[in-house]
Amino acid sequence: MEINLFKHKTNIEVRFVDIDAFGHVNNATYLTYLEMARVNYFDEVADWQYNWSKQGIIVAKAEIDFIIPIKFKDEVIVYTRCSRLGNKSFDLEYRIVKMFKGQEQLMADGVTVVVAFDYDAKKSIDIPLEWKAAILKFEGVATL
Repeated sequence: MEINLFKHKTNIEVRFVDIDAFGHVNNATYLTYLEMARVNYFDEVADWQYNWSKQGIIVAKAEIDFIIPIKFKDEVIVYTRCSRLGNKSFDLEYRIVKMFKGQEQLMADGVTVVVAFDYDAKKSIDIPLEWKAAILKFEGVATL
């Protein structure tokens, strides 16, 4: 994944509670960082004003490739982009970097498969057209 393909970024504060006994961010915490970036992406890309108790998204799959451990006080950024937009699901790709001597250093790559979901009916739904339109507009493409 090339970093210049990513238009959205989220700054992450590495907290002391994120650190494990080995002195680096625990692997499970990376999922929290991806979640923070995902929510930020939705808020900033589409300014979605929907009722999470009725309709929203669920994560169906998450993958992370750990490259370099993140440590306490690292200046971390998560880049996010939509790389696939299907009928009921879409893929979000992530690049986790830290600033090191004025340069971005790759720490991890990730992907989540996200499904549009109706919480009342307890089933997946087609991605609402306004969501698709907002994502395509933000990503600057006609289709994904």
